[in-house]
Amino acid sequence: MKKWLISLLFVITLCALRFADPWFMEIMRLKALDTHQRNQQTQILDPIVTVEIDNKTIRKNGQWPWSRDILGKEIEHLYKMGAGMVVVPILFADPDRFGKDLEFAKTLTRGAVVVGQIPANEAKGNPTPGGVATIGTDWKPWIYTYKSAVGPIKIISENAAGVGMMNTTPEADGVVRRLPLVVQIGGKLYPSISLETLRVAAGDPSYQMKTGEGGVEAVRIPKFSTVFTDQNASIWVDFKYKTKTYSMSDELPDLSGKIVILSLTASGVDTVIPTPVGAIYAHDLIATSIATMMAGTNITRPYWTTPMEIVVTFAIGFILLTFVLRMSWYYSAVLLPTGIVGLYYASSYLFTKYGFLVDWSFPIFAVFVTWSIAAFLRFMEEYKQKMQIKKQFGTYLSPAMVEKLQKNPELLALGGETRDLSIMFTDVRGFTTISEHYGKDVQGLTQIMNRYMTAMSQSILDNEGTIDKYIGDAQMAFWNAPLDDNEHADHAVHTAIEMMKKLKEFNDEIANDGVPAFGMGVGVNSGDVVVGNMGSAQRFDYTCLGDTVNLASRLEGQSKTYGVDIVLGEETVNKLQRDWFLLELDLIVVKGKSEPVKIFTVLDKAYESAKKDHIKFLELYRDQDWPMARRWAEEQRGEFDGKMSAYYSMMIDRIQELRKKPKVDNWSGVYVATTK
Repeated sequence: MKKWLISLLFVITLCALRFADPWFMEIMRLKALDTHQRNQQTQILDPIVTVEIDNKTIRKNGQWPWSRDILGKEIEHLYKMGAGMVVVPILFADPDRFGKDLEFAKTLTRGAVVVGQIPANEAKGNPTPGGVATIGTDWKPWIYTYKSAVGPIKIISENAAGVGMMNTTPEADGVVRRLPLVVQIGGKLYPSISLETLRVAAGDPSYQMKTGEGGVEAVRIPKFSTVFTDQNASIWVDFKYKTKTYSMSDELPDLSGKIVILSLTASGVDTVIPTPVGAIYAHDLIATSIATMMAGTNITRPYWTTPMEIVVTFAIGFILLTFVLRMSWYYSAVLLPTGIVGLYYASSYLFTKYGFLVDWSFPIFAVFVTWSIAAFLRFMEEYKQKMQIKKQFGTYLSPAMVEKLQKNPELLALGGETRDLSIMFTDVRGFTTISEHYGKDVQGLTQIMNRYMTAMSQSILDNEGTIDKYIGDAQMAFWNAPLDDNEHADHAVHTAIEMMKKLKEFNDEIANDGVPAFGMGVGVNSGDVVVGNMGSAQRFDYTCLGDTVNLASRLEGQSKTYGVDIVLGEETVNKLQRDWFLLELDLIVVKGKSEPVKIFTVLDKAYESAKKDHIKFLELYRDQDWPMARRWAEEQRGEFDGKMSAYYSMMIDRIQELRKKPKVDNWSGVYVATTK
């Protein structure tokens, strides 16, 4: 639950950050939107051409600025080549030093010429306003405001067909993407040179501007199509449009009916503007903006884009973190790149098809961060889970089994579940003698017990068992948890036999040190128990509980009574899948129980002939044929290589006691144990 809350909080935080839209996010968004401009196929607009006053032209006509009659002759040459109108984005703020303003003004009257003016915050000029009719709400809060402007001298402004503002509004990163169509100075509106060019080309005397509650909505030239703008009366320039460019010093082609932009590109007098497609000349920006409006391209960033981007980011982020936190890793590995590519191409499609500027950078950034955080939290949770498993099971399971659990923690049932287990209890026989041998040497006793436990525990681990606990000189282990083990009964029996062999090897080792031999009893029982993490909130263990566990403990206690090393419960025997040499010992009711259970022992080799006699002995015993039963028991004591001698001696003593009592009709042979 914690990783869910943290991941979801990150998604919400990122969406809140986008809503706040700090400057660095705006720059990231603008840079992302620039990719759409750069990926467009270039289109050449035939109605507009650019004629450059370049270095060759300067060498031909002399240094700049020329006498204005020379510039006038060049404009007349353009008209002779068929130009429909000429745009001269040059500021004529001062009289010509050669006194040729009158000649230049006469040239302007011979055709449609648009000249430029510039806004400024500190200047004394004569800007020429445009006739703009406004519709809707107050436009003043929305239009870019300047304190003043510098316009052409009066004789030029009066004879030019139009005068337009040459200004740009760079974004936060200094790149020009939008161009204002109108600005305000002293409460009056001034059109841009691009808009003025269209007005002159359309032959309209004025403009119309519509303003709504959210700012300026559109600017319209009555004889031209409506130009939709942003709230500040700016258009997003479509930089795919280019114009054919010629040098004024070269032979010009037929310019019939074309709008010709005459501009300076000579070194030292040119103006370069940064744009999404790189640095371009100022006149190229004018040409591109004119082309954008003439083509009817309406690149917009509608009001719904920001909330949509936030909603999409949250939705995809939530879906992704759900996959990361709940599903296998390969689902999110596929979903992440799919989401990233999908977001980019969706944005590209909306731009190409509808001209909508929908940001792809923030959703991709947010989705990647969400994926990274969720993946990290899942990794940390799984890492902690693996460390917990290692800590909890490292000393109870073999390293291979611990590794399996770490790779697949789902195999571990935390909190407790009912499972069919085989449970083993062991206990040291002769511990009193061993303790007396060491006397006050407690450290020595501890060391020998540790050696004993290590030897016995290794057999459990080698046979896929789980060591539950050590209780003094006793051990408890079980099979089929936490990992599945379809042969848990066989593994438990095999472990018991192997432990007896290791016990002999251990005793041979300690005999050289004069340490008394260890004896050991083993009890194994199988059945349903509850297994899992149990204990308190402060400390818990992976263990099992149930009647099957209690019976296993009682069976271990009976190994001493019956004089055998290993006692198996009936359920364990029923679950065995391999061939073992088993001998039924008795049918008893252990202490604390009321129902009888058959008990067995297992030997490490087969004694088939002796086993038949053993079965015959049990039949005589249960038929209460005491004399014959005793006789068979006495004859059996030497069988099984003497491994069952203590058992038969115990049974002979029991028969002697039973002979003193009257026979019981329909006796089942059940013996009620009086000791644990």
